[in-house]
Amino acid sequence: MKLLKDILYGVGLKAVHGDTSVMVNAIHFDSRKIAMDDVFVAIPGTQIDGHQFIPQVVNTGAKAIVCEEFPELMVNGVTYLQVDNSQRALAIMAANFYGNPSKNLKLVGVTGTNGKTTVTTLLYRLFKKAGYKVGLISTIKIMVDDNEHPTTHTTPDSLTINSYLDMMSEEGVEYCFMEVSSHGIHQKRAEGLFFEGAIFTNLSHDHLDYHKTFAAYRDTKKKLFDGLPKTAFALTNVDDKNGMVMLQNTKARKVTYALKSYADYRGQILERQINGQLLKFNENELWSKLIGDFNAYNLLAIYATADMLGLETLEILRLVSELENVDGRFQYFISKKKITAIVDYAHTPDALKNVLITINALRTGNENVITVVGCGGDRDKSKRPVMGHIASEMSNQAIFTSDNPRSESPSKIIDEMEKGVEAQNTKKVLSIENRKQAIKTACKLAMANDIILVAGKGHETYQETKGVRADFDDFKEVTTALKELNK
Repeated sequence: MKLLKDILYGVGLKAVHGDTSVMVNAIHFDSRKIAMDDVFVAIPGTQIDGHQFIPQVVNTGAKAIVCEEFPELMVNGVTYLQVDNSQRALAIMAANFYGNPSKNLKLVGVTGTNGKTTVTTLLYRLFKKAGYKVGLISTIKIMVDDNEHPTTHTTPDSLTINSYLDMMSEEGVEYCFMEVSSHGIHQKRAEGLFFEGAIFTNLSHDHLDYHKTFAAYRDTKKKLFDGLPKTAFALTNVDDKNGMVMLQNTKARKVTYALKSYADYRGQILERQINGQLLKFNENELWSKLIGDFNAYNLLAIYATADMLGLETLEILRLVSELENVDGRFQYFISKKKITAIVDYAHTPDALKNVLITINALRTGNENVITVVGCGGDRDKSKRPVMGHIASEMSNQAIFTSDNPRSESPSKIIDEMEKGVEAQNTKKVLSIENRKQAIKTACKLAMANDIILVAGKGHETYQETKGVRADFDDFKEVTTALKELNK
């Protein structure tokens, strides 16, 4: 049990009806989880407004209600607390409830359109190899040192974040690396957290179905940096035109990294091969198994972060050179017939373009590039023709297929992708709605030394259609199909 007024510290109450000197058991924003003596935080949603469940949770035994508008009927013995923003209140209360666990470790947030999962995951791996106890909160999973927990959101809700940070604190974790999505920032899920530093990777076309404009999307990302304390570091990619925007109002120490511009941490790609690349970070050369300009940026951000967190330079270089690809991020397989299959999470125009630039730079002769790609349903529709254009323009053969169509018609999504294909590229495009069949077709079309890119789903092991998730793993499908052809 916790004293209600203690977990309200820093919330900023507009009005109070009732007693804050009462003991409460737990905090919930899901009315179905409320039990006797719990606090219910009513959050207005896009589809369901939590305020409508206040009478229900009071009947269930809720001792306190946090809301943006008081209900018409307020029951004696229940404390009602009015706030400006319930999501922010929930985040601060969650941090207080768990004793502000982010203060007990060094928490680094990573934001940007692409690269968040790679940077956080590889930082986790690097610090583990360096001998530290480490935490990870990412799209793929949550790690409490060696213990893995599943996750469903890039940035979990604030109660989940703080519960895992508390678990990490109890386990003696020293560092935690966390993806911070634009949705998570906008919904205040990271409020009340104490960051040791934040990293900006890049910004490109994504999530405009949610944020409506690119400026709103950019400014939401920027809020992570705006809220950093003076003791933190703010690391930004200055090769991205929005890189310096992130630092405009931050109180944190401003640090930059780049491959093309002058920066505190400067990187160069000296040599490219299919199995890795030779890099130079400031004055130090290293070989990495990860290829592509985008990975050079990711690794440079990791190098800079490890340096600022106090690791020795030679140790960082050794550990970076040992890092392996994250599942679904430029994950490749070479068949007996010398056909290379690459699976990548590229689901935005910029990510797809970067992956295809990398692949085309690796070509040494007459290899063909065959791209299998789709676009997710119930998401930003404006990027569909752009994705179609990029795939058809930069590949010898493009196969448009379904991704996670969700509630939308896969054929309609493919039609919208086809609108971006220019006349001279129409003969290079096939549309095969069934993703398994599309991948098999790409494998049948490929000849020795050709390269197949399967883009969009990466690490995901499911395909979501009409609310149903069916098992589907791009890497498994393409490797199986190639092995079958080799028989």
